[in-house]
Amino acid sequence: MTGSLVVVGTGPGKAELMTPATKAAIAGATDLVGYGPYLDRVPVCPSQQRHASDNRVELERARLALSLAAAGRRVVVVSGGDPGVFAMAAAVFEAVENGEPEWRALDIRIEPGVTAMLAAAAEVGAPLGGDFCAISLSDNLKSWATVERRLKAAAEADFVIAFYNPASKARPHQLGRAFDLLRACKGLETPVLFVRAAGSADARVVVATLGSADPAIADMRTLVIVGASTTRQVGRWVYTPRREGERA
Repeated sequence: MTGSLVVVGTGPGKAELMTPATKAAIAGATDLVGYGPYLDRVPVCPSQQRHASDNRVELERARLALSLAAAGRRVVVVSGGDPGVFAMAAAVFEAVENGEPEWRALDIRIEPGVTAMLAAAAEVGAPLGGDFCAISLSDNLKSWATVERRLKAAAEADFVIAFYNPASKARPHQLGRAFDLLRACKGLETPVLFVRAAGSADARVVVATLGSADPAIADMRTLVIVGASTTRQVGRWVYTPRREGERA
């Protein structure tokens, strides 16, 4: 039997933000592999086997999925958001690169999803309307020196910046350090958006400025967006103009 592996993203939370292609892949799977809370978003099917694991074992999860696919199973690896944005698609290919030679011949497919950055932007308007970038503040897999170097480059280039993994119990101070660094490069009136649980029924938005932003607001379910020099607030909406030179 020929197996397959599909990596999917369930979107940011609401069931209607999961793509039809992802739903079809899940429906055709014999095995679902993923972080427990993400698997919980998928309705239970008695004919499927579910392999839940903790959040910090991405490579082990990827190797399990590849081993199952190599044994002829139709495997779906379940991520949140988009699987290619700080998620399981990269872990799968890292495991392929360093794993069993036969894994390279497997039928592997990635189905895109709605990532937290896009869901958060939609909650507040169009802050990503101009050039932007995404930076993870987690230093679990890279050094904080690397994070700081990328922050400085993004700030000097005047990108809108979306922060993934802005804070956790193990990293409570890093968002504050990032804000301090950005204040040296950006105006204190630059809009800062805290969007918690974007794309879900529990979504909550706090609009602040770089001068007033309180990093304690953020947790691991929060997506933080720091505007560019052109980003502006219009009523309750925040947007970044598409044209160069339209400063607020």
